[in-house]
Amino acid sequence: MQSQSIIILLNFNGRIDIMLPNQQNLQKTMLDADQLSSLQTTIGSYSQLQLAWASGYLAAKSEGPSLSVSPSAVASPAPVLTILFGSQTGNAKGVAKALALQAQAEGLTVDLKSMSDFKPKSIKNLTHLLIVTSTNGEGEAPDDAIALHEYLASKKAPKLDDLRYSVLALGDTSYELFCQTGKDFDDYLSKLGAKKITARVDCDVDYEADVKAWSETIVKDVKALLVNDIDSHNVVVMPTLGASSEYTKQAPYAAELSLSQKITGRDSAKDVRHIEIDLTDSGITYQAGDALGVWFENDTELVAELIATLGLSGHENIDVGGERLSLEQALISTLEITQTAPNFISFWADKSQDKALLILSEDKNAAREYAGNHQIIDVVKSAPAKVTAQDFVDALRKITPRLYSIASSQAEVEEEVHLTVGLVEYSENDQLRSGGASSFLGKRLAEGGTVKVFIEHNDNFRLPENGDTPVIMIGPGTGIAPFRAFMQEREASEASGDNWLFFGDQTFTQDFLYQVEWQGYLKSGLLTHLDLAFSRDQAAKIYVQDRLREKASEIFAWLERGAHLYICGDMSRMAKDVELALVDIIAEHGKLSTEQAQNYLKELRNAKRFQKDVY
Repeated sequence: MQSQSIIILLNFNGRIDIMLPNQQNLQKTMLDADQLSSLQTTIGSYSQLQLAWASGYLAAKSEGPSLSVSPSAVASPAPVLTILFGSQTGNAKGVAKALALQAQAEGLTVDLKSMSDFKPKSIKNLTHLLIVTSTNGEGEAPDDAIALHEYLASKKAPKLDDLRYSVLALGDTSYELFCQTGKDFDDYLSKLGAKKITARVDCDVDYEADVKAWSETIVKDVKALLVNDIDSHNVVVMPTLGASSEYTKQAPYAAELSLSQKITGRDSAKDVRHIEIDLTDSGITYQAGDALGVWFENDTELVAELIATLGLSGHENIDVGGERLSLEQALISTLEITQTAPNFISFWADKSQDKALLILSEDKNAAREYAGNHQIIDVVKSAPAKVTAQDFVDALRKITPRLYSIASSQAEVEEEVHLTVGLVEYSENDQLRSGGASSFLGKRLAEGGTVKVFIEHNDNFRLPENGDTPVIMIGPGTGIAPFRAFMQEREASEASGDNWLFFGDQTFTQDFLYQVEWQGYLKSGLLTHLDLAFSRDQAAKIYVQDRLREKASEIFAWLERGAHLYICGDMSRMAKDVELALVDIIAEHGKLSTEQAQNYLKELRNAKRFQKDVY
C-alpha cells in the first residue's frame, strides 16, 4: 500500500481540519455520520490548547507507515513569541514560566528560555520578544543575563528594526538602581530600532498584582499582533516547560520544624542556627544549590508595640489587597514591618512633619541608608503622628518569603531540608530588634511547629555534571551552607574530583561552622584542601580573599585544569573583594593584563564554571 500524507491543522478559531494533499476532507471520506457526530460532540468543548494536544495525540496513535506528516504541505510556520528571563533567585523565572503558559493557553507559539541558554547573536532572528528580568544587587544584571546584556550594549549588536518587544522588570525600591537591568534592556533594544509593544513595567518586591495586570495586557496585545501576521491555519508547537513541584511560593508546603540548634559558641558575637525541616510525604525534591523559600509571621510582641505606638487598638478593620482583616492580624501575617522601604520614610515624614525626617526624605541615598538600618517601629517612634489604620497599612509592603541557601543534599538527608540561618539582631535605643524570618525560625517557632516552605530552584549554582571535575568553594559565614550540600552530594555520588574549601568568620573557637564535618571530610580525603580565615584571631584582620592570594599559583593551576569556581555569601563586600582577588591571581599567573584577566573570568562564567549565590 502506498504511503499517503495527512495534515492536521488547527484554526485560530479553534476548529480542527484534517486534510489530504488533494484537499479532500477526511471528515467526509473516512468517518461515517455517527463517527463524525461523536467526534464533534467530544471536541466541541475543548479549548485551543486542548485541541492542539489532541491533534498531536491522534497523530501519534496512527499505526503503520501509511500515515505520515508532510512538512511541505503544512501552512507556513506560526510566528513565535520568544520569552527570555534573567533570574538570580528564581522570581523572574517563575513569572516567565507562568507567562508562557498563559500565552500558550491563548494558542500562541511560545519559545521560553533562560538568557543563559540563548545565543545573543540570534536575537536578530526574533520578531516578537518579551523580557522578564530581575536586577542583581546594585544595578547589576543577573548572572544568566550578563552575556545578552553585554552584547546588546556593545558595538556588535545588530539593528533590530523588525523586532517588537516589551520588558517586565523586577526589583526592590530599597536599592538605588531600582529595576536597572530591565531599564537597560529597554534602552538597548529601543536604541537598536526595536519597537515597543507596551511600555516597560517596573515591579517592587510585592510584584504579584503588577505582574498579573501586565501579563493579561501583553498576551492580548501580542495575540492581536500575531493574528494579523499569520495565515488562518497554524500548527501549534508546545515547548516543554519542565516539571515543577506541587508546592510553590503561592501555594507553599506546611512543613514541620524538627530541629533548631545554635552552632556558634557561647561567646560568639553571632547567633547562627542549624535548622532541620521535615518534608516527609510531601514529594518535594531539590538539588544541591537550590534555595528554600520560607514564609514567616511577625513577632506578636513587636506588633503589639507598634499598635500601641500608633495609638490604635488593633481591632480596626482594614483592607489589604481586597482582603478584609483586623489591623493586628494583618501586621502579624501579611505586612512587612521588619524591613523598611524608603517610600515609607517619605510617607511618615509627610504625616509627622518631622523636620529631620523631611530633610532625610529629600535625599534618596540618605533615606535608603536610614531605612536599611531602622525597622518600621523605629521610624514611628522617632516622630509621632496621627494616622488611620488604613492609611498606615497602605504605606506598608506585603511580607515576601525569605530565601535561604539549602545546606543539605537529599542523597544524604532524604525527606529533610537543612538551613544555616544567622539571626539578624541589633539594638536601637536600648531596644533589641530582630529580623522577621531569622527570629521566626531561630527563636519564636518551637520544634514541632509549622513553617510554610517551597523550593526555589537555582540552575545558576550547580555542581559540574562530571564528578571528576575539581571544585573550588568560597563561602565565609553562613555562605558555607550550599557547600555543605555540595560535599554531601559529592560523597553520595562517589565523585572523584578534588574539592577545595575557603571558609572564614570572626574566631576559630566560636565561629567555625560545622567544624567536625569539615575536619571529617578532610580526614577521609573527600576534601582536598581547607583554607581558613578568622579575622579576629590575630592583630591584623585576615579574610578569605587574603587566603586566596596566598594560594594564587595553585588556584590558577586548578582553573587551568578545568576547576569550577563558586562563591556564596555577602554581596556588598565579600563577593566583590573575592572577585578582585581572582582577577589579580589570573592576571599574575596567567601573565595577562587586568582586562584580559577580567575576560578570562567572564569566559568561566559564560561556561558556567564560575557561579555565585550572593545576597
